[in-house]
Amino acid sequence: MLNLYNPERRAPVNTVPGLIGVILTMTMVLFTAVALVRERERGNLEMLIATPVSPWELTLGKVLPFIGIGLLQVSLVLLLGRWVFDVPLRGSLLDVYLAAFVFIVASLALGVFLSTLARSQFQAMQLAFFTFLPQILLSGFMFPFAGMPVAAQWLAEVLPMTHFVRLIRGLMLRGATLEELIAELAALGLFALVFLSLAAGRIHKRLD
Repeated sequence: MLNLYNPERRAPVNTVPGLIGVILTMTMVLFTAVALVRERERGNLEMLIATPVSPWELTLGKVLPFIGIGLLQVSLVLLLGRWVFDVPLRGSLLDVYLAAFVFIVASLALGVFLSTLARSQFQAMQLAFFTFLPQILLSGFMFPFAGMPVAAQWLAEVLPMTHFVRLIRGLMLRGATLEELIAELAALGLFALVFLSLAAGRIHKRLD
């Protein structure tokens, strides 16, 4: 299917859109998980103990600053992909950014949740790396999704990068709209909501 929209079979055309998901997955999950654990280790969370901030507000407050970093990364990959590798953008640039925004929030939600499980920065890094390989290997970025075993396909469906790879390739290569890919966008939104809720439920405004 991808060769239909890449008749010359140029590798960067297939790789660069998925690479956006790989970079965001690695940086957003790792940055968030490690940063929050570091704050707890250094005692910075003591200042929040006496405040009326709810777990949801605290969770969102930790996620929002990283969204700008993620969107900047998207912009850099799009620019380099266009100027260096001549990767097309056949869909709406706004749709690309909206899809990336939802995926960034989903990745940050996973990072915040992992930070509630880790007791040290090293543990946070281990947990983050533990989530990287399944997403990179099973998302369809490296290997054709249809060629994977059925069990692997079922597992891939619960990973956010699987849906983002479909979104970004559909938008950039096929010229699809978000309305056509609403199921993938909804899956990302559901993942973000679930893990933000889990993270908020595990955050306790007290020192361990």
